[in-house]
This record gives sequence, C-alpha cells and structure tokens, in this order.
Amino acid sequence: MVKEFRWHGKTEEEVKKLDLREFLPLVPARARRSLKRGFTDLQKRLLARVEKDEKNIRTQCRDMIIIPSMIGKTIKVHHGRDYLPVLITVEMLGHTLGEFVMTRKPVSHSAAGIGATRSSKAISAR
Repeated sequence: MVKEFRWHGKTEEEVKKLDLREFLPLVPARARRSLKRGFTDLQKRLLARVEKDEKNIRTQCRDMIIIPSMIGKTIKVHHGRDYLPVLITVEMLGHTLGEFVMTRKPVSHSAAGIGATRSSKAISAR
C-alpha cells in the first residue's frame, strides 16, 4: 500500500481547495508576512495567468510565494539567461519560485591559463 502524502495533515485535494486566509497560518512567518502585505503588480499578473489555466506561463517573478492555486501547473521561471520549467507540487507550498531554479553553475577548473608560472601548472600526484 502506497502511503499518501499529507501537507500539514491535509491531502492534496484539500490543500487545493484552501482559501488564502486558511492557507496563511500554515506557512512559515516570512511567507505569511509577504502574503499579508499583498501581491505586487507582477505577481497579480502571474496569478491571473495561473487562474486562466494558460499552458505556457513564463515569469521573471522569482519572489512569488507558491500558493495552493498553483499546484499541478508548470511555470517557466527565469534564471538569468533563459526560462526553466518548474512543476509545482504540494511540497513546494510556502516557498518562492526562485528557490527551485538555480542561477549559478558549479565551478569546474581546467588547466592553468596563459601566463601561469611553472609551479602552478604542476599537479600533485596525491
């Protein structure tokens, strides 16, 4: 038997039906404070597109708090050069969109460059 995931004791269907006022006490303080202050114009535009159930939603609004009406949608979030798709799940509620799209690549060093000294070109055998 597969265990059903619950978010704060509620199933996914119950969470989708939550009103914003019912959702506020369940999120951490930083997200609750941001939501109480209201949405910016960019966030309101994004929410309107989510409510219309559009297919290709692209946004640069990385600070948008994920709310229950976004569950199951795929939103393309800007990460500096292009847009990466993010599938919104129940576990993401209360987080921001930018948390799920990394803006930095891991550093991979190669050989020493032009003008490097002999000692910096030597690679230890250890």
